[in-house]
Order: sequence, then C-alpha cells, then structure tokens
Amino acid sequence: MDARDIIKRPVITEHSTEIMADKKYTFEVDVRANKTQVKDAVEQIFGVKVAKINILNYKGKFKRMGRYAGYTNKRRKAVVTLTQDSKEIELFEV
Repeated sequence: MDARDIIKRPVITEHSTEIMADKKYTFEVDVRANKTQVKDAVEQIFGVKVAKINILNYKGKFKRMGRYAGYTNKRRKAVVTLTQDSKEIELFEV
C-alpha cells in the first residue's frame, strides 16, 4: 500500500486538538494497516520522527432506514506520538 492510501484523514475533534500540545496527532487509517505501516507512512508524508503509535478499532454501528437494515463501515484510528526533537505537523494552514 502507498503511504497516501494508509493515512486517510486527520481526526479533528475537541480532544484531538487538545492533545496536539503533547505532540500527539490522531489520524483515521486504513483498517488493514498495522502499526509499522502507519509509522512509515507518517514519517514519509510529514517528514517527522514517530516515537509511539496507538491503534483503536471501531466496529460498525447497526443502522436501519425503513425496512432496510445494515451496518456502517468499521473504522480504525491511530494516535501518533512524535519524538521531542521532531517538528510539529501543520494540519491547519493559515
């Protein structure tokens, strides 16, 4: 997989913006990607050094619309911790 296929999008929530002060960034990643693939992709795309990665898996929720029922897509989030000497990732360009 290509690095741009592994990292889908940054997760922008109130909690994720608070932990950016500690050099922790949250991304939605491909459900088939493992920790080493996510680490290599972040280092390649943003040019930073990664210290640690935590992965969270979310199963799909059951939804129904009238008589049709099904599940939403399952998701996978990665919380990426950068090393102290690496630069910050610019998610919000001014």
